[in-house]
Amino acid sequence: MNQATGTLYGIGVGPGDPDLIPVKAVKVLNRVDLIFAASSTKNHHSRAVEIARPHLPETARVRMLSFPMTKDPAARRESWRRHAVTIIAELRRGRDAAFITLGDCLTYATYGYILQAIQELAPEIRVVTIPGITSYQAAAARINLPLVEGEQSLLVLSGAEGGDNLRQACSCAENVVIMKAYRNTEDIVDALEEAGMLSASVAVANLGMEDEKVIRDVASLARRRPGYWTLVIAKK
Repeated sequence: MNQATGTLYGIGVGPGDPDLIPVKAVKVLNRVDLIFAASSTKNHHSRAVEIARPHLPETARVRMLSFPMTKDPAARRESWRRHAVTIIAELRRGRDAAFITLGDCLTYATYGYILQAIQELAPEIRVVTIPGITSYQAAAARINLPLVEGEQSLLVLSGAEGGDNLRQACSCAENVVIMKAYRNTEDIVDALEEAGMLSASVAVANLGMEDEKVIRDVASLARRRPGYWTLVIAKK
């Protein structure tokens, strides 16, 4: 008799505070056979694992998957496919597995690429995705700032390459979130000023962690790189 195929659970563990992980995610993490998490090829560290650790049983099996920090599209696609094959092999052994990510697992998350690769390679695999609290939701709560009101709209952008995304799209939203605002911060500040949003912007770095910082003088980011875990909430 054929062995039943396991289920893959995509889990967002939230932005940093272990208390913000969804209850449903905790239940799943306590019963799956294996937990996957992404790390850089330069180390085996995972902030998602750190966040989830207080909720994991002592017997939890955690397996790190190394992803290259590269802009080469071919190298990135190859790593997504290779790790998807690894996960599929475990699922086909009848094991349930989870893939954990920071924040929400479908918002700028490695899981999204793994999910697409698994759906292409093994569309019969059952996948259950459990959403998590995004960093910008938690940041807005941290500073008691409404994200949207009335008929306003919210635009979520990547700032990894600077402020051009904001320049191209800022006219269509009253409220903007710039995630990955750790590089090219001078250009991000310039773009915010051009859009008339700099004075009504706030940055949050290392949200929910011991070295959390709320930066209300966002213009100061032009003089220093604020660190990897940084986002900006801006309003017109």
